[in-house]
Amino acid sequence: MLRVLVLVSGGGTNLQAIIDAVESGKITGAEIAAVISNNPKAYALERAKNHGIPARCISPKSFASREEFNQVFLDEVKQIQPDLIVLAGFLVVLPREMTEYYRNRIINVHPSLIPSFCGTGFYGLKVHEAALARGVKVTGATVHFVDEGTDTGPIILQKAVEVQDGDTPEILQKRVMEQAEWQILPQAIQLIAGGKIEVKDGKVTRKDA
Repeated sequence: MLRVLVLVSGGGTNLQAIIDAVESGKITGAEIAAVISNNPKAYALERAKNHGIPARCISPKSFASREEFNQVFLDEVKQIQPDLIVLAGFLVVLPREMTEYYRNRIINVHPSLIPSFCGTGFYGLKVHEAALARGVKVTGATVHFVDEGTDTGPIILQKAVEVQDGDTPEILQKRVMEQAEWQILPQAIQLIAGGKIEVKDGKVTRKDA
């Protein structure tokens, strides 16, 4: 059974999509072992507790230095013994020690078709504001492995979403969530749980292809 740790900063809609996929049987061979948030007010913590999932907050603001936070955070993660770490809207830069220790075992969902509208500063509504400002006709979401860069790790899945006339950043954000993020994040977890993908030369290959 693949032990999944979900890290989240906000409302936890992607967390809910994972919970729903596990409970409905769309994800098999995996369980959500725990949820950690950096935000004590994150509704994601309530979502976890409502489904009997251990959840806690570890905030950088509670520590004297970032180094101290990083050490406590990493120690807590190691105690959970996850096989896979999922960043589901987690707005904290991971310690380098963590990305090295869990190489190709951390995935992130990003609300654009990488390499468009990604990297430092592109998160949340900012991604959709940038897409609309550029006038693109198609956007979407990407699930990728996490490395030391920002949105630079090997891509697992992508799904395109049409931009429509009259879209606001909020409307586009909701459509990308519903039509892409909530679909491909559980799919990626299922692929990993089933041993269907591997990373070779910095790229993801499908074993069932």
